[in-house]
Amino acid sequence: MSDVRIVVAGASGRMGRALVRVIAETKNCTLAGALEAKGHPDLGQDAGVLAGLKPLGVMLTDDPAVVMAKANAVVDFTTPRVSVMLAALAAEAGAAHVIGTTGCSAEDDRKIADAAKHTVIVKSGNMSLGVTLLAALVKQAAKALPDFDIEIVEMHHNKKVDAPSGTALLLGEAAAQGRGITLSDHAIRARDGHTGARAEGAIGFASLRGGTVVGEHEVILAGTGERIALSHSAEDRVIFARGAVAAALWGQGKKPGLYAMSDVLGL
Repeated sequence: MSDVRIVVAGASGRMGRALVRVIAETKNCTLAGALEAKGHPDLGQDAGVLAGLKPLGVMLTDDPAVVMAKANAVVDFTTPRVSVMLAALAAEAGAAHVIGTTGCSAEDDRKIADAAKHTVIVKSGNMSLGVTLLAALVKQAAKALPDFDIEIVEMHHNKKVDAPSGTALLLGEAAAQGRGITLSDHAIRARDGHTGARAEGAIGFASLRGGTVVGEHEVILAGTGERIALSHSAEDRVIFARGAVAAALWGQGKKPGLYAMSDVLGL
């Protein structure tokens, strides 16, 4: 069996370097390309060296068309604009596209869904296998406890630019699905001042930022006289990289479509 050739977008960033390391240590995988933005100071550098490995002979480039032409998959934790562009290129190349980017707009998601008509796209606000399982548990709990209030608390490092986190929204969607409601109609993303009583059926979000926290998420279901908390702590970004590479491997040979990590795990 030939190796699955994987391109890493944003290869010099923290997630990109973690992905390069995971690909290097995973059987049946090889790094086929490493992408960075035009003008980035690391262009031309060896992706393996940047990731703390021996040279891999794969240099950072700003030309996605060239590397995508020989790839079986591309893994992408970048920006919504870049993810949309890569989705179109992946569709043309017939390569699987794993998207861990957060903060996509409805229009971005529409374009990604259009690209998924022609190739496999796995998109998730969190590629962790543990978070994928947590979302399944949240959905089940929300369904089983319809009268409990739901609050989602997340904390990340002080460089994170979007809030609530993609993972928090993923967990909110799971809770909404368990209740048979639409998250956009029930989400409360901020509270300040005299807000009045909590709206019935609301799903609340609280976002904390500070230090170097990789990712902390807690879903609280609060009832009369009792409270349940379901939580996940990310201690190392490598868990997201491992999940993303697993998704890239899983996507080989699958029918075109837009998938989630729950599909990868068979949940």
